Amino acid sequence: MTDDELDEIERRAMLATPGPWEARLETRWGTGGASCIDLNPGGDEDAELYFIYDPIPRVSPNADLDADLDFVAHARTDVPHLVAEIRRLRSLVE
Repeated sequence: MTDDELDEIERRAMLATPGPWEARLETRWGTGGASCIDLNPGGDEDAELYFIYDPIPRVSPNADLDADLDFVAHARTDVPHLVAEIRRLRSLVE
């Protein structure tokens, strides 16, 4: 993993709403609503991020939500890269 890749991951994380986030999934806690990510669990204000499959591209009107969506969208590739890097570094000290 290059420094540029780590910098990009860090940049996305810094721009996203601070964590921790909580997945509220209908498949786990069926409450009759839609699955979402609670960006402010236990907080006074609702801040929920919903994902809807829609083959027609949509543009979000909210730059903060766009940053969160970007962070989540990259997590699928960022996290495996980070895990691989941690394992590589651990192998050097073992």
